[in-house]
Amino acid sequence: MIIGVPKEIKNNENRVGMTPSGVAEVVKQGHRVFIQHTAGINSGFPDEAYQAVGAHILPTIEDIYATAEMIVKVKEPIITEYNLIRKGQLLFTYFHFASDRELTLAMLSNKSICLAYETVQEADHTLPLLIPMSEVAGRMSIQEGARFLEKPQGGKGILLGGVPGVKPAKVLILGGGIVGSNAAQMAAGMGADVTITDINLARLRYLSETLPKNVKTLYASELRIRKELPDVDLVVGSVLIPGDKAPHLITKEMLSMMQPGTVLVDVAIDQGGCFETSHPTTHSAPTYIVDGIVHYAVANIPGAVPYTSTLALTNATLPYVIALANKGWKKACKDNPALALGLNIVEGKIVYKAVADVFGLKYEPVSL
Repeated sequence: MIIGVPKEIKNNENRVGMTPSGVAEVVKQGHRVFIQHTAGINSGFPDEAYQAVGAHILPTIEDIYATAEMIVKVKEPIITEYNLIRKGQLLFTYFHFASDRELTLAMLSNKSICLAYETVQEADHTLPLLIPMSEVAGRMSIQEGARFLEKPQGGKGILLGGVPGVKPAKVLILGGGIVGSNAAQMAAGMGADVTITDINLARLRYLSETLPKNVKTLYASELRIRKELPDVDLVVGSVLIPGDKAPHLITKEMLSMMQPGTVLVDVAIDQGGCFETSHPTTHSAPTYIVDGIVHYAVANIPGAVPYTSTLALTNATLPYVIALANKGWKKACKDNPALALGLNIVEGKIVYKAVADVFGLKYEPVSL
């Protein structure tokens, strides 16, 4: 199979879809890999490193899309890429369709095959290609939250961990999944007063047993969240419904319950965000203020630490890339039900029900 890896062109997206070591494995299996010039440079992988393991370098993104049967990316295509994608071309990347109607319609129109990292799901409901980036995003949510609590950044001027004689910041984490547990671990390690919420009691029991003792668990309900808000300093939103739009857990009206300079970090912004007042931001302009509350809603948080993120992501994606290359997408998906759940759009049809439901479009199960 001919595999193409374009340079990411989303704002400040520095990750890359494949590393030289991944390319070496794919080439060893008899496939050809084309890398766009400087695609890996911001993750620490120069063109020469790819060439040394058998990859071919192409000068432009147009060349990559025109050459490849399968595109391996990190982020969803943006508008300038829509017309480059060909009918029947396989795209293996993050899509987050439920939060982007325009992208959904464009991928339906070009009749490509869209296999989304974020909905590949194992029988135990784990999301193997979302987990590594959720781990990075969860840890970074606290790092960024601590930064924006600083007064020059618009925050309250509170040090997350406090100092002897001064209380630490209060951190509220909404959602006890991979993002939430990693955020809690990081916040606790920095000495904060941490509360993590979820509606799954079994998960709360697990978190209570495994997280540090300065993390408290709380069963999530609107009333209990409201009670936490008046004296909280940092809120991390990390609720995920696979493939679907995130629920709004903090409404615009609830902002008035918080003190000015409180920071909201919306890690769920890729799926529409779990704060009503959230809208996507970028690493170059990461925050905005609504009613005195600082909102951080960068849609590609791990893109700020591309070396770590690229290695973590490609460690997880490589076995699937190899299976798709060796077998073709149909047989690979037929052989692996987890991978089949990654199929969102196939040649003009929405084959993932949650995406169809969000936009009121027709859902057509895929036939493998």
